[in-house]
Amino acid sequence: GFSNCIKRSACFLKEGCLLHQIKSEIEKITVEIKELNRQFKMYKASQFGVDGEGPSSSTERLESRRPYPHVMDDNIVGLDKHIKKLVPFLLDEQSESRVVSICGLGGLGKTTLAKKIFHHSQVVGHFTHLAWAYVSKNCQKREVWKDILSDLNILGEADKEMKVEKLAEKLADFLEKNKCLVILDDIWDTKAWYSLKSAFSARETESKILLTTRNKEIISHADKNGFLYELQCLNYEQSWELFQKIAIPPTNSPGHKTDAKMKKLGEDMVKNCAGLPLAIVVLGGILATKYPSLTEWLKVSADVKSYLNNNKGEVRRDVLSLSYDDLPPYLRPCFLYLSHFPENYKIPADRLIQLWVAEGIVSSKQGDEGQIGEDVAEGYLMELAERCMIQVRERDIATLKMRSFQMHDLMRDVCLTKAKEENFLYIADQSNACQLSTIERVHRVSVHKYFPIQGIKSPHLRSLLFFDEFFPCEEREKVLPLTVTNYVNNHSNEDFNLRFCFVVAFVNCVLTTKFRGIWKYMFNNLNFLRVIDYERRGDAGWKLPNDIGKLIHLRFLRLRNLNFRISKLPSSLGNLSCLQTLDLRIISKRRCWESIHVPNVLWRMQQLRHLYLPYRCSPETKLELGTLGNLQTLVNFNTKNCYVKHLINMTNLRELEIRGPFNIEDFNTEELDKNPPIIQSKYLHSLSIFYYEGRIDPRHLARLLSSCQNISKLKLNVEIRRLPEYDYSSSNLAYAHLRGCNLEEDPIPTLEKLPNLRALKLHVGAFIGKEMFCATEGFPKLESLSLACLENLEDWKVDERAMPSLRQLDIKKCRQLKKLPDGLSFIATLQELKIGSMPKTFEDKVKEGGEDFCKFQHVPSITFHHCGHCKC
Repeated sequence: GFSNCIKRSACFLKEGCLLHQIKSEIEKITVEIKELNRQFKMYKASQFGVDGEGPSSSTERLESRRPYPHVMDDNIVGLDKHIKKLVPFLLDEQSESRVVSICGLGGLGKTTLAKKIFHHSQVVGHFTHLAWAYVSKNCQKREVWKDILSDLNILGEADKEMKVEKLAEKLADFLEKNKCLVILDDIWDTKAWYSLKSAFSARETESKILLTTRNKEIISHADKNGFLYELQCLNYEQSWELFQKIAIPPTNSPGHKTDAKMKKLGEDMVKNCAGLPLAIVVLGGILATKYPSLTEWLKVSADVKSYLNNNKGEVRRDVLSLSYDDLPPYLRPCFLYLSHFPENYKIPADRLIQLWVAEGIVSSKQGDEGQIGEDVAEGYLMELAERCMIQVRERDIATLKMRSFQMHDLMRDVCLTKAKEENFLYIADQSNACQLSTIERVHRVSVHKYFPIQGIKSPHLRSLLFFDEFFPCEEREKVLPLTVTNYVNNHSNEDFNLRFCFVVAFVNCVLTTKFRGIWKYMFNNLNFLRVIDYERRGDAGWKLPNDIGKLIHLRFLRLRNLNFRISKLPSSLGNLSCLQTLDLRIISKRRCWESIHVPNVLWRMQQLRHLYLPYRCSPETKLELGTLGNLQTLVNFNTKNCYVKHLINMTNLRELEIRGPFNIEDFNTEELDKNPPIIQSKYLHSLSIFYYEGRIDPRHLARLLSSCQNISKLKLNVEIRRLPEYDYSSSNLAYAHLRGCNLEEDPIPTLEKLPNLRALKLHVGAFIGKEMFCATEGFPKLESLSLACLENLEDWKVDERAMPSLRQLDIKKCRQLKKLPDGLSFIATLQELKIGSMPKTFEDKVKEGGEDFCKFQHVPSITFHHCGHCKC
């Protein structure tokens, strides 16, 4: 009644007063923040180091240490003597030893040494095939054997589903018949070796195996005649040399001040590292980010001593933990996020950056130098590399930006420990699935090995990353009766059989129900998900359910290589208006290259920054993308399923990949310059075109290239017959890869004018003429040239002063080429010459004693691979 109304009114007044009070407090805090920001800018605090001695110089120092693609690792000391001992041993065909073991403590550089041997020119030239597999503490023999077969280029699609016994048999047979070097990195114990042994059982073989391990016993179990090579810690001189390479910048670097006191302090810190390369590298990485002053070094020295005193001298763990504690607050969650990834996983830089931004771990910087989130994240990743907390594995040959990296297993242990302490994420597999069901406050789950997703009971889950198949074969066998599985396996190759069809229908029905249950649980119970990332291919059911539209908070959705039987995506995808990254490169289960239907709803996703369309869209697909002004990456675009006129609205586009036809509507063929520009993004740095079923009009290509004046990378795998004139190309072009272009005229006169071109690949039908000519002063900055499968090339001439910067030349399967050009003998910079699958007569001319040998004596590394075998 009336009294209740009075009570409710009093409550409203009380709440109103409280809200007003909160509002006042927020306004007061906002004013204080603005004032602090104003003072910060006024005094330019960011320009001073701790001692007010000058700029922090982190960026400048990073630039001075910039690595280059042809350098595998600058931070290596003391490995040359090991390489000189091990390489001849591996090449010795008379030796009875088939297995060589590099043994030593974690962090001593076993993997680095194995990697140097793997890329050694004599090793590459001696063995016909090389393969690398990482074993790790949790040895999974199927994955190890698949990795080796993949490196040997003999892993077919059917092999991926093959029983492990058959995989071992196939690998053993290949190793017996060929001369291979297989490197098994990081074997922990004899149990792991015995699980893998059946694939390496061949006795009469020229193949050899190189192991890296911390366990001396393994070699005696692997090969009674095996060779054990023990790595020792670095001596003091080597330790100091390695430390200087990382911690102390070159003398011409800005702000370089290393006096006697700092040198003495550095020497003391190095002694505490006990000769362990990893500890020295990480310690150097910490100091590399500091302003080079005595004060800064004293702080780090005190921290090192404190750790060693508290933890009884566990050097590796102490220095690695210190590297985490030294991180600024903005880098800590970035580093902890790396704990999502499995051991020794090669992490793609662009994917990690997209995940950081999607999760809000990294955001855009406001102000005069406003940077988008991806640029900020890239800077953070470079800082982790500079601190030596991650190991760069691949760099973009055009931009030199990081493409992929790994973590040392000891650094990953630190990452996992810190992530667990911070309750940052939960790593799930079958062994701990039950435990996960009791945890309600988990925000991130990384699935390394399949487990039933229904075990996740946390309604506030933010991200799900999967590194195993959607529903592995082993799990299907658990769901289906054993008799049914055996029946299907035993009758799969028979002619039409009604009973067999009935059994297959039953199997499909059971599996479809299971798949639907997984998707339904995810979409209906985990409504706050921001990230769904599937890593591995595999069956994922009949179709992607409509319920995906319920995940309205999604920022990142990656479905790459998932197999669906019905190749039609739901229109409810349009509800995901917050998406920033969308990867739709799914596969039809019926036929790998069957087209996928994408509904015209992507235009609603106006926050989208990275869009990966299916490899092949259905003829009915026609997408309007003109509203996607924030798009930075667009992959698998074509004018059959999209509109070319919408590209001009994508003013932030950085990477464009065209797959399929590219035709410009209403094109003025008479006056080419009268055609409007196609792209107006000043940020576009990479353009790729792939079209295997037709050709592109060279005039349309020329118009497209004229709109891409800032690109540094160009890939063309499409028939064009004629290369556009130099005037249409970007002067910034650093990398060009042409394949299948069927160019009738020599492309060199056009390409050699590009002033910044550093790498050029002409492969498989790029040029179908007979003669190529490199003129004087052509290719002024070219460092790497690769010619492969140019079937008609007979004569190649090089002027005396052409290609003055060339470092690497690779010639492969150009079967009509008579000899190497005489002009190459004048290139003093040439470091590496690789000749592969060329006629024996060609090889004999270049080898020692051949008529052209004297012309190439100045080249340090000349390797021949598969010569005498000329099939493309």
